[in-house]
Amino acid sequence: MLRFANPWFFLLLLAIPLLIWLYMRRMRKGDGSLKFASTLALEGVKPSWTVWMRHILFAANLLALTLTVAGMARPQKGTEEEEYLTEGIDIVVALDASGSMAAEDFEPQNRFSVAKLVVHTFVEGLRQDRVGLVVFAAKAYTRCPLTLDYGALFNVLDNLELGGLEDGTAIGSALATCLNRLRESKAKSKVIILATDGMNNRGEIQPIDAAKMAQALGVKIYTVGVGSRGTALFPVNDPSFGRVYVNVPVEIDEDSLTRIAEITGGLYYRATDKPSLENIFEDIARLEKTKIQVKSYTHYNERFISFLFPALGLVSLSSLARYTRFGKLP
Repeated sequence: MLRFANPWFFLLLLAIPLLIWLYMRRMRKGDGSLKFASTLALEGVKPSWTVWMRHILFAANLLALTLTVAGMARPQKGTEEEEYLTEGIDIVVALDASGSMAAEDFEPQNRFSVAKLVVHTFVEGLRQDRVGLVVFAAKAYTRCPLTLDYGALFNVLDNLELGGLEDGTAIGSALATCLNRLRESKAKSKVIILATDGMNNRGEIQPIDAAKMAQALGVKIYTVGVGSRGTALFPVNDPSFGRVYVNVPVEIDEDSLTRIAEITGGLYYRATDKPSLENIFEDIARLEKTKIQVKSYTHYNERFISFLFPALGLVSLSSLARYTRFGKLP
């Protein structure tokens, strides 16, 4: 971006048409003469090329004047820069890894596999937010602390499998573990996303008590009930027939999950299939969107030297030319 700090100097260029008019008038009138007894000997003689070069010298002087005026107008080259001011959000995802998450009502995979994929997509949409991961069954464990290294989180998430934890559903312990990770957070917004398909049946901390602790710490909890309504197909390894499927009732403590969300200012969602679970996490992403402010400013550098030096060079050449064959006799 190029600008002129003192553009009013360009008014001096209005004198250029007057200078051209005076030059042409002087050329037509003639400003010097010599008397000859006869000019017959000069008939048919064409003017030397040096005569036309004098016009070029005049044009060079006009160009020098133009460049000088442009330099006096203080040309400046601007460099635009943008500064991003963000208010990141600290988010901890609490993912249920109890045995019931193996139910295959979220075709074509089980609940746990689909939940992992949806969380993966959710994190991909983040920019300046720290994310952590807590996995729970009978007990809760931090699998990934709060981090901006999404790649590290993806590696942990992709390697998660069912069956590695003691079975059970300790929702209260899971929330307490998440709060422990958020306890010293300086983020303006702190969020827990709890995804479970059951009801609290293990752990020493009750979910409502954990929700009250979250409220005191300024942490918002979004709860997601994962599971179809009624019954769901659950795989069982039978000694005689191998892998078989049985219908098991879907038991999600929606009242408790709703109460947890209400206490902390969050929301409760029910996901009955993969598309609905994806929509839920997309909705949470919209609600907890990072605030980004862009501060733009332009830094200007003086560029008058680029105009004045060529002007000085043209004036110097024109002055030197007056002492050569391009000069004229008085």
